[in-house]
Amino acid sequence: MAVHKMITPKAVQATLNTPSVVKEIFIGITLGTIAGGMWKMHHWNEQRKARTFYDMLEKGEISIVAEE
Repeated sequence: MAVHKMITPKAVQATLNTPSVVKEIFIGITLGTIAGGMWKMHHWNEQRKARTFYDMLEKGEISIVAEE
């Protein structure tokens, strides 16, 4: 004899409120792209600072030797 379980309203509500896999993937890709873009902008800023430092060092505008 097979026992049939009835779906309760709470189970239906829980099923309807579960996040979509496609939506989760889209949100993950979006957040990853934003975080990657921010990291890349930080990296470019650090490169610019280093390039400026070495340009000034080469021109003689600054020195890394402490004056006595």
